[in-house]
Amino acid sequence: MARMVSRFCQLLGEVSIKSTLPQRSLVLIRPLGTSSGLRSLTRYDQSWANTDWKKKLTPEQYTVTRERRTEEPFTGVYLNHSEEGMYHCVCCDTPLFSSVSKFDSGTGWPSFTEAHGTWEQDESHANILRRADNSLGSTATEVICKQCDAHLGHVFEDGPEPGGQRFCINSIALSFKPSVQK
Repeated sequence: MARMVSRFCQLLGEVSIKSTLPQRSLVLIRPLGTSSGLRSLTRYDQSWANTDWKKKLTPEQYTVTRERRTEEPFTGVYLNHSEEGMYHCVCCDTPLFSSVSKFDSGTGWPSFTEAHGTWEQDESHANILRRADNSLGSTATEVICKQCDAHLGHVFEDGPEPGGQRFCINSIALSFKPSVQK
């Protein structure tokens, strides 16, 4: 068992730590954390931290995704978009929402019932995170990209059943990739 754990840790590990196991065993442990040089097993890869977003994005994309602003309602390119496919983060190209979960909420922004990767309301495999946001004058829940921290929009508890959620997402924070037709 110790050899199997040691081999598994070797495949994942970056830091070697001597253990209380017999001298011939060396256990490698991958550190958790988000400080420079360390990678988290539960959060995004920090390789996006040094990206020059102003060079990569249009001014409008930068304002919404990096400065956490909101586009004007009823102006987004994906508001009435009905093509089948996947909506990705405009910053890092991570898949975020499937067209299958898109619906017309009448609010002026593209709306989704759940994030891609959600399984029975478990978002641990989805590429979004939720964060408390008090900037709207009341407490809301901000939706950000798990990979690059891009502001995507907000989630509200007034969506359709069965989940009752409405992910209200800025079009400008998304790019779209159509499904491959066979």
